[in-house]
Amino acid sequence: MNSFSRRKFVSVSGFAAAASLTQVQIGRGEIEAPLAGRLYKTLKIGMIKEGESLTERFRVARDAGFEGVELNLPLADLNVDEVRSASAESGLIVDGSVVTSHWKVRHSDPDPAVREQALSDLLSALEQTAAVGGHTVLLVVGHGKDGTVEEVSERSIANIRQAIPLAARLGVAIAIENVWNHFGYEHDGPADQSADAYAAYVDAFSSPWVGMQFDIGNHWKYGPTGDWIRSLGDRIIKLDVKGFSREKGKFTNIGEGDIDFVDVRRALREIDFHGWCAAEVAGGDAGRLAEVSANMDAAFGLV
Repeated sequence: MNSFSRRKFVSVSGFAAAASLTQVQIGRGEIEAPLAGRLYKTLKIGMIKEGESLTERFRVARDAGFEGVELNLPLADLNVDEVRSASAESGLIVDGSVVTSHWKVRHSDPDPAVREQALSDLLSALEQTAAVGGHTVLLVVGHGKDGTVEEVSERSIANIRQAIPLAARLGVAIAIENVWNHFGYEHDGPADQSADAYAAYVDAFSSPWVGMQFDIGNHWKYGPTGDWIRSLGDRIIKLDVKGFSREKGKFTNIGEGDIDFVDVRRALREIDFHGWCAAEVAGGDAGRLAEVSANMDAAFGLV
């Protein structure tokens, strides 16, 4: 699976022909790797706290500098026409979604009935995401509390694999997020862990329609972010971003804390990443969203 086959669905957003920038020497010999023309800003729908109608909320995000938004799906009362109209009128692309139930209704649950519901929710999310024009569904695959590493892997892979035919038919990828779910890493382990477990997990699906929505902030506590990006390579089909401080042991605004964003940018260029990056921090009104957008610009060299 080469990088094109895994990321080919990005072309539906109209950004696949993004131009490449040359690297610029800065500081004391460090290589700055700006990502303008390669990385596009989206955010979670719950971050938009201003606006009465969906169109107004979308416009607030668009005016703040975002190009896309991720919805929470599936929804029993989703109004596809309303979403499409809001997107067309605001110019904000619905680029993807987040499965609403994945933390509680897990693909790794020991109960087959729960796994059946998790699959149903994923299938519905894929269908609704396609209906509103999105091309990724973010998924938390399970939790380490559901069994041994082998049990969590086997149950979740078997369950999620059943959704791949629909994902392929719709052109909507399943994007696995690295989260604090006690799976794929040692939760109480050291800060030099590798991304090998995540890479092996994604590879087990043997499908270009399953990749990672790699969260840049989530595992800085456990391993060097740039190296994780390099190890995961073209398995990364989308990004999430937040800040994190190892020193203080807490999440921060984007660009704050001690994540090495120079190396993050360098690593993203090395794997030839072109695609979406979703802010996942505290939202707010138009002013707060403009601040988040500006933080992303600074962290990724988008200005």
